[in-house]
Amino acid sequence: MSRRRRRNDWIPGAVITIIVIMLSVVFMGLLAMTKMIPTIYMLIIGIVLAVIAAIIWLLVWHTRYTGRFIGGTVLAVIMIAILAFGGFYINKTRSAISNISGETTEVTQMAVYVKSDDAADSVEATAGYTYGILSSLDRENTDGAVAHLNSQFGTEVQTKEYAGLTELADGILNGEVNAMLLNSGYLSVYEDMDGYTDFSTKIKEVGTVEVESTIQSAEESTPVEPITTAKVYTIYLSGIDTRGEMTAKSRSDVNIIATVNTDTHEILLVSTPRDYFVPLSISGGAPDKLTHAGIYGIDVCMDTLGMLYDIDINYYFRINFGGFVKVIDALGGITVNSDYDFDSKNILGYHFNKGENYLNGEQALIFARERYAFQEGDRQRGKNQMEVIRGVVKK
Repeated sequence: MSRRRRRNDWIPGAVITIIVIMLSVVFMGLLAMTKMIPTIYMLIIGIVLAVIAAIIWLLVWHTRYTGRFIGGTVLAVIMIAILAFGGFYINKTRSAISNISGETTEVTQMAVYVKSDDAADSVEATAGYTYGILSSLDRENTDGAVAHLNSQFGTEVQTKEYAGLTELADGILNGEVNAMLLNSGYLSVYEDMDGYTDFSTKIKEVGTVEVESTIQSAEESTPVEPITTAKVYTIYLSGIDTRGEMTAKSRSDVNIIATVNTDTHEILLVSTPRDYFVPLSISGGAPDKLTHAGIYGIDVCMDTLGMLYDIDINYYFRINFGGFVKVIDALGGITVNSDYDFDSKNILGYHFNKGENYLNGEQALIFARERYAFQEGDRQRGKNQMEVIRGVVKK
C-alpha cells in the first residue's frame, strides 16, 4: 500500500497544475478577445503564466515533500483566485465594449409637418396629401419614410421634390404641397436662416416615421490601418443632443478630436465649439454652424473637421445623453477636476466645487453641458467635457 501510494503521489500535484494551466489558457483567450492588448504584451503575459505554472508543478509534483507541496498548493490557490477574478472582470469589460460598439442599426426620425392652421392632427389624417421632400439631401431616409407611408396608407404617396431647405419651406407655406417630410433634426437649421427664423411657428408636427438603417461594419467599410498596429490614429468623439434611441442624424453638440500616439502613450484632445461657423464638407465653402454638420450625418462631421484641421480622421465614437449617463453609471461614477466653484443653470441647480468632484452619470452630464455659468461659455464647456474624458480614462 505504501509503495502504491508513492507511485500515485504525483496525481494531486498534476490535478492542481492542470487547473492552473486551464485557467491560464481561458484568461489568455479572454484577453485576446478584447483585442486591446498588443501582441508583445500578450506574449510576455503568456510567458509569465507558463513560468508560474512550471514553478507550481515543481513544488507539488510529489506529495511526500510536504513543505514544498503545501507551498506550491498555496501559490496555486493564489494564482487560481487571481486568474478567476481577472478573467471575470476582463469578460465584463469585453461585454461592455461589445454592448457599446455592437449596434448594427440606427434609427432616424422623419417628421411629417403641415401648416399650423391645417386640420390634420395625425399622420393618418394626411393620407391623400402631396408631400414636399428634399431632392438629394438625406434622400435614403426620405425614400425609406415614403415607402413606410405607402405601406401605411395602402396607396402611393404623391411627392414634390425641392432642391434645398428654403425651397421646401416656401413650398409648404405657399400651398404648393400640403405637407412636408423632413428629418426632425433639420428643423432647428431654419432658426439660423434669414427670413425663416420663425418658420417653426408656422408649421406643426403631426407625427413621425422611424427609418431603420444598417450600420456598415468595419469589414465592409473602406479599410484603414488597424488601431492595434497604427502608431498614431485619430478618433472623432461626437456627443448628440438626444436621449433614448440613437438616431442616425442629429446635431453634434460635442466635437472632440482625440489623437492617440501608441509610441509615446499620449492622447491629444482638441475641442471645437459647436457654434463655430465653419465650411461644411457639403456646403461648397459656405460657412455654417459646426453642430449642423451632424444633421447631415457622421461622415459630414468627420469630413468637416478633417478639412478644418487638415487631418485624416480614422474612427468615430458617437454617444447621446442617455448613453453617456449609462456609461458613467456603469463605471460607478467618475472623479473630475473643476476649474471653478459654480452652480449649474439647469433645472436641477447642481453645485460643483473647485477641484475634485465625484459624479454619477446625471451629474457628469450636467457638468459636461454647462456653459452659462462661465465667462468663457462654450470654451470652458469644452474643457469640462475633456475633463470628463480624463475621468473616464482614469477610472
